[in-house]
Amino acid sequence: MDNSLSHLNACGEAHMVDVGGKPVQARTAIAGGELLCAGETLRAIREASLSKGDVLAVARVAGIQAAKQTAALIPLCHSLPLAGVTLDIEIGEDRLRLRSQVRTDARTGVEMEALTAVSVAALTLYDMLKAIDKGMTIQNVRLVEKRKQ
Repeated sequence: MDNSLSHLNACGEAHMVDVGGKPVQARTAIAGGELLCAGETLRAIREASLSKGDVLAVARVAGIQAAKQTAALIPLCHSLPLAGVTLDIEIGEDRLRLRSQVRTDARTGVEMEALTAVSVAALTLYDMLKAIDKGMTIQNVRLVEKRKQ
């Protein structure tokens, strides 16, 4: 494992990595995460009985929008032309499972965009559900896969 930090220059100062010499390649990143919820909360989502409407649709759109805004949120992240963003939310027995996939043709990867999509979708769900579930926990936000084609 390379322990050097590419965002630090020789003096230890933060800087944006120059990727200008790298080839443009098709790149994909997949991220996942979970929102642990009470059974009553999950039942309300399944039954679409929440006064705030379709919380899954709102979270999905929030995650997609966040992926597109990642460079504005993460200071040293490159602005990338995203070819596609998907965000899926699965209702489990005691949690919502979130999974994003982001694709681009660029000189650097889209890991941060995929992670941002999952994080903001989970935060959106938390915000919309907090009135009925005070014990929710966001956990296991992680990069699942990255690849160059």
